[in-house]
Amino acid sequence: MTAPSPTVSPELKVLMRRLRLGRLLDTLPERLALARSHELSHVEFLEQLFSDEVQRRDADSAGLRARVAHLDPHMYLEAWDETAAVSYDRSVLSELVSLRFVDQGRNALILGPVGVGKTFLATALGHIACRRRISVHFERADRLHRRLRAARLDASYDAEMRKLIGVELLILDDFALQALDPTETADLYELVVERHHSAATVLTSNRDPVEWLAVMADPLLAQSAVDRLKSAVWELVIEGESYRGREKPVIGPGEDEPPSTQRRRST
Repeated sequence: MTAPSPTVSPELKVLMRRLRLGRLLDTLPERLALARSHELSHVEFLEQLFSDEVQRRDADSAGLRARVAHLDPHMYLEAWDETAAVSYDRSVLSELVSLRFVDQGRNALILGPVGVGKTFLATALGHIACRRRISVHFERADRLHRRLRAARLDASYDAEMRKLIGVELLILDDFALQALDPTETADLYELVVERHHSAATVLTSNRDPVEWLAVMADPLLAQSAVDRLKSAVWELVIEGESYRGREKPVIGPGEDEPPSTQRRRST
Protein backbone atom coordinates (compact mmCIF):
# COMPACT_ATOMS: atom_id res chain seq x y z
CA MET A 1 0.00 0.00 0.00
CA THR A 2 1.39 3.43 -1.00
CA ALA A 3 2.10 5.75 1.88
CA PRO A 4 0.08 8.98 1.86
CA SER A 5 1.87 12.07 0.62
CA PRO A 6 3.29 14.18 3.44
CA THR A 7 1.35 17.33 4.14
CA VAL A 8 2.31 20.61 5.76
CA SER A 9 -0.21 21.89 8.28
CA PRO A 10 -1.42 25.49 8.17
CA GLU A 11 -0.04 25.98 11.69
CA LEU A 12 3.45 24.93 10.57
CA LYS A 13 3.28 27.28 7.60
CA VAL A 14 2.44 30.19 9.91
CA LEU A 15 5.33 29.35 12.24
CA MET A 16 7.81 29.03 9.36
CA ARG A 17 6.78 32.38 7.93
CA ARG A 18 7.11 34.05 11.33
CA LEU A 19 10.64 32.66 11.53
CA ARG A 20 11.27 33.95 7.98
CA LEU A 21 11.60 30.40 6.69
CA GLY A 22 8.69 30.66 4.29
CA ARG A 23 10.83 29.87 1.25
CA LEU A 24 11.47 26.42 2.73
CA LEU A 25 7.85 25.61 2.02
CA ASP A 26 8.78 25.25 -1.66
CA THR A 27 10.93 22.17 -0.95
CA LEU A 28 9.44 20.95 2.33
CA PRO A 29 7.03 18.35 0.83
CA GLU A 30 9.87 16.92 -1.25
CA ARG A 31 12.16 16.77 1.78
CA LEU A 32 9.46 15.13 3.89
CA ALA A 33 8.96 12.46 1.25
CA LEU A 34 12.71 11.93 1.01
CA ALA A 35 13.03 11.62 4.78
CA ARG A 36 10.28 9.01 4.87
CA SER A 37 11.60 6.95 1.95
CA HIS A 38 15.19 6.99 3.25
CA GLU A 39 14.16 6.66 6.88
CA LEU A 40 16.16 9.71 7.87
CA SER A 41 16.50 10.58 11.52
CA HIS A 42 15.11 13.87 12.79
CA VAL A 43 18.60 15.34 12.86
CA GLU A 44 19.36 14.22 9.29
CA PHE A 45 16.06 15.65 8.09
CA LEU A 46 16.75 19.01 9.75
CA GLU A 47 20.23 19.04 8.26
CA GLN A 48 18.81 18.59 4.75
CA LEU A 49 16.17 21.24 5.36
CA PHE A 50 18.52 23.85 6.77
CA SER A 51 21.09 23.10 4.05
CA ASP A 52 18.44 24.05 1.47
CA GLU A 53 17.83 27.32 3.27
CA VAL A 54 21.53 28.18 3.63
CA GLN A 55 22.15 27.50 -0.07
CA ARG A 56 19.17 29.63 -1.04
CA ARG A 57 20.26 32.52 1.16
CA ASP A 58 23.84 32.29 -0.08
CA ALA A 59 22.61 32.37 -3.69
CA ASP A 60 20.34 35.34 -3.00
CA SER A 61 23.12 37.19 -1.20
CA ALA A 62 25.63 36.53 -4.00
CA GLY A 63 23.10 37.67 -6.57
CA LEU A 64 22.50 40.92 -4.71
CA ARG A 65 26.23 41.61 -4.38
CA ALA A 66 26.71 40.87 -8.09
CA ARG A 67 24.00 43.39 -9.00
CA VAL A 68 25.53 46.03 -6.74
CA ALA A 69 28.92 45.32 -8.35
CA HIS A 70 27.38 45.80 -11.83
CA LEU A 71 28.37 42.33 -13.03
CA ASP A 72 26.75 40.88 -16.14
CA PRO A 73 24.48 38.10 -14.79
CA HIS A 74 25.31 35.80 -17.72
CA MET A 75 29.11 35.95 -17.49
CA TYR A 76 29.90 33.39 -14.83
CA LEU A 77 32.60 30.74 -15.05
CA GLU A 78 30.19 27.81 -15.44
CA ALA A 79 28.91 29.44 -18.65
CA TRP A 80 32.38 29.82 -20.19
CA ASP A 81 32.57 27.83 -23.44
CA GLU A 82 35.57 25.54 -23.16
CA THR A 83 35.30 24.70 -26.87
CA ALA A 84 35.94 28.31 -27.93
CA ALA A 85 38.86 28.76 -30.33
CA VAL A 86 40.99 30.67 -27.83
CA SER A 87 44.15 29.70 -26.00
CA TYR A 88 45.44 30.75 -22.57
CA ASP A 89 47.43 29.37 -19.67
CA ARG A 90 44.89 27.31 -17.74
CA SER A 91 47.15 27.15 -14.69
CA VAL A 92 47.07 30.95 -14.46
CA LEU A 93 43.28 30.99 -14.77
CA SER A 94 43.06 28.32 -12.08
CA GLU A 95 45.20 30.46 -9.80
CA LEU A 96 43.01 33.49 -10.41
CA VAL A 97 39.84 31.48 -9.76
CA SER A 98 41.26 30.52 -6.35
CA LEU A 99 41.17 34.27 -5.53
CA ARG A 100 44.42 33.99 -3.59
CA PHE A 101 45.52 37.14 -5.36
CA VAL A 102 42.60 38.96 -3.73
CA ASP A 103 43.59 37.71 -0.28
CA GLN A 104 47.16 38.89 -0.97
CA GLY A 105 46.12 42.29 -2.34
CA ARG A 106 47.74 41.63 -5.71
CA ASN A 107 46.68 42.55 -9.22
CA ALA A 108 45.71 40.60 -12.33
CA LEU A 109 45.90 41.60 -15.98
CA ILE A 110 43.74 39.88 -18.58
CA LEU A 111 45.20 40.79 -21.96
CA GLY A 112 44.43 39.96 -25.57
CA PRO A 113 42.86 41.19 -28.82
CA VAL A 114 39.27 42.28 -29.22
CA GLY A 115 36.55 39.73 -28.52
CA VAL A 116 38.51 36.81 -27.06
CA GLY A 117 36.63 36.76 -23.74
CA LYS A 118 38.64 39.08 -21.49
CA THR A 119 35.54 40.80 -20.09
CA PHE A 120 33.80 37.45 -19.66
CA LEU A 121 36.56 35.95 -17.52
CA ALA A 122 37.07 39.14 -15.49
CA THR A 123 33.34 39.22 -14.76
CA ALA A 124 33.41 35.53 -13.87
CA LEU A 125 36.09 36.26 -11.26
CA GLY A 126 33.80 38.94 -9.89
CA HIS A 127 30.93 36.46 -9.52
CA ILE A 128 33.19 34.00 -7.69
CA ALA A 129 34.24 36.78 -5.33
CA CYS A 130 30.60 37.72 -4.68
CA ARG A 131 29.82 34.13 -3.75
CA ARG A 132 32.66 34.31 -1.22
CA ARG A 133 31.27 37.53 0.26
CA ILE A 134 34.08 39.67 -1.15
CA SER A 135 33.13 43.23 -2.09
CA VAL A 136 33.42 43.83 -5.84
CA HIS A 137 33.05 46.77 -8.20
CA PHE A 138 33.10 46.33 -11.99
CA GLU A 139 33.24 49.27 -14.37
CA ARG A 140 34.49 50.08 -17.83
CA ALA A 141 37.54 52.30 -17.45
CA ASP A 142 36.32 55.15 -19.66
CA ARG A 143 32.98 55.31 -17.83
CA LEU A 144 34.77 55.39 -14.48
CA HIS A 145 36.83 58.37 -15.57
CA ARG A 146 33.72 60.21 -16.81
CA ARG A 147 31.94 59.47 -13.54
CA LEU A 148 34.82 60.77 -11.45
CA ARG A 149 34.99 63.90 -13.59
CA ALA A 150 31.27 64.49 -12.97
CA ALA A 151 31.76 63.78 -9.24
CA ARG A 152 34.10 66.76 -9.02
CA LEU A 153 31.23 69.01 -10.05
CA ASP A 154 28.80 67.91 -7.33
CA ALA A 155 31.35 67.56 -4.51
CA SER A 156 31.00 63.76 -4.37
CA TYR A 157 34.50 63.03 -5.67
CA ASP A 158 36.05 62.21 -2.29
CA ALA A 159 33.21 59.84 -1.41
CA GLU A 160 33.47 58.08 -4.78
CA MET A 161 37.21 57.64 -4.43
CA ARG A 162 36.84 56.23 -0.92
CA LYS A 163 34.42 53.61 -2.25
CA LEU A 164 36.78 52.65 -5.08
CA ILE A 165 39.81 52.51 -2.80
CA GLY A 166 37.96 50.48 -0.18
CA VAL A 167 36.43 47.77 -2.39
CA GLU A 168 38.24 44.43 -2.05
CA LEU A 169 38.19 43.61 -5.78
CA LEU A 170 38.10 46.39 -8.37
CA ILE A 171 37.63 45.28 -11.99
CA LEU A 172 38.38 47.86 -14.69
CA ASP A 173 37.38 46.74 -18.16
CA ASP A 174 38.91 48.00 -21.43
CA PHE A 175 41.73 49.76 -19.62
CA ALA A 176 43.87 52.17 -21.68
CA LEU A 177 41.64 51.71 -24.71
CA GLN A 178 41.49 55.49 -25.05
CA ALA A 179 43.97 58.23 -24.21
CA LEU A 180 43.87 59.53 -20.62
CA ASP A 181 44.03 63.28 -20.04
CA PRO A 182 45.93 64.79 -17.06
CA THR A 183 42.91 64.55 -14.73
CA GLU A 184 42.20 60.93 -15.66
CA THR A 185 45.86 60.02 -15.28
CA ALA A 186 45.92 61.61 -11.83
CA ASP A 187 42.77 59.72 -10.82
CA LEU A 188 44.30 56.44 -11.93
CA TYR A 189 47.50 57.21 -10.04
CA GLU A 190 45.54 57.95 -6.87
CA LEU A 191 43.58 54.71 -7.12
CA VAL A 192 46.61 52.56 -7.82
CA VAL A 193 48.75 54.09 -5.06
CA GLU A 194 46.03 53.85 -2.41
CA ARG A 195 45.14 50.25 -3.31
CA HIS A 196 48.74 49.03 -3.70
CA HIS A 197 49.34 45.90 -1.58
CA SER A 198 46.04 46.44 0.26
CA ALA A 199 43.38 45.51 -2.30
CA ALA A 200 43.21 43.60 -5.58
CA THR A 201 42.61 45.09 -9.01
CA VAL A 202 41.82 43.26 -12.26
CA LEU A 203 42.41 45.09 -15.53
CA THR A 204 41.38 43.90 -18.98
CA SER A 205 43.13 45.54 -21.92
CA ASN A 206 43.68 45.19 -25.64
CA ARG A 207 47.06 46.86 -25.20
CA ASP A 208 50.26 45.43 -23.79
CA PRO A 209 51.33 47.14 -20.54
CA VAL A 210 54.35 48.68 -22.29
CA GLU A 211 51.88 50.65 -24.44
CA TRP A 212 49.96 52.10 -21.49
CA LEU A 213 52.49 54.85 -20.82
CA ALA A 214 51.96 56.29 -24.28
CA VAL A 215 48.22 56.88 -23.70
CA MET A 216 48.64 58.67 -20.35
CA ALA A 217 49.12 62.42 -20.19
CA ASP A 218 51.54 62.71 -17.27
CA PRO A 219 54.63 60.52 -17.83
CA LEU A 220 55.77 60.60 -14.20
CA LEU A 221 52.39 59.65 -12.70
CA ALA A 222 51.90 57.11 -15.47
CA GLN A 223 55.22 55.42 -14.80
CA SER A 224 54.54 55.29 -11.07
CA ALA A 225 51.04 53.85 -11.54
CA VAL A 226 52.03 51.27 -14.15
CA ASP A 227 55.05 50.16 -12.13
CA ARG A 228 52.81 49.45 -9.13
CA LEU A 229 50.18 47.71 -11.26
CA LYS A 230 52.79 45.39 -12.76
CA SER A 231 54.59 44.52 -9.52
CA ALA A 232 53.91 40.89 -8.53
CA VAL A 233 51.02 40.77 -11.00
CA TRP A 234 49.33 37.75 -12.57
CA GLU A 235 49.00 37.99 -16.35
CA LEU A 236 46.44 35.96 -18.27
CA VAL A 237 47.01 36.38 -22.01
CA ILE A 238 44.20 35.15 -24.27
CA GLU A 239 44.76 34.57 -27.97
CA GLY A 240 42.59 33.23 -30.76
CA GLU A 241 39.33 33.91 -32.55
CA SER A 242 36.62 36.23 -31.31
CA TYR A 243 34.59 34.62 -28.53
CA ARG A 244 31.68 36.90 -29.41
CA GLY A 245 31.22 35.09 -32.70
CA ARG A 246 29.73 32.19 -30.75
CA GLU A 247 26.90 34.44 -29.59
CA LYS A 248 25.56 35.16 -33.07
CA PRO A 249 21.99 33.98 -33.72
CA VAL A 250 21.68 30.89 -35.89
CA ILE A 251 19.43 31.14 -38.93
CA GLY A 252 16.86 28.37 -38.88
CA PRO A 253 15.30 26.66 -41.90
CA GLY A 254 13.62 29.20 -44.11
CA GLU A 255 14.64 32.19 -41.97
CA ASP A 256 16.95 33.52 -44.67
CA GLU A 257 14.03 33.81 -47.10
CA PRO A 258 11.94 36.96 -47.55
CA PRO A 259 8.93 37.20 -45.18
CA SER A 260 6.50 36.82 -48.11
CA THR A 261 8.14 33.52 -49.09
CA GLN A 262 8.02 32.30 -45.48
CA ARG A 263 4.29 33.11 -45.32
CA ARG A 264 3.60 31.18 -48.52
CA ARG A 265 5.55 28.18 -47.21
CA SER A 266 3.55 28.23 -43.96
CA THR A 267 0.14 28.27 -45.62
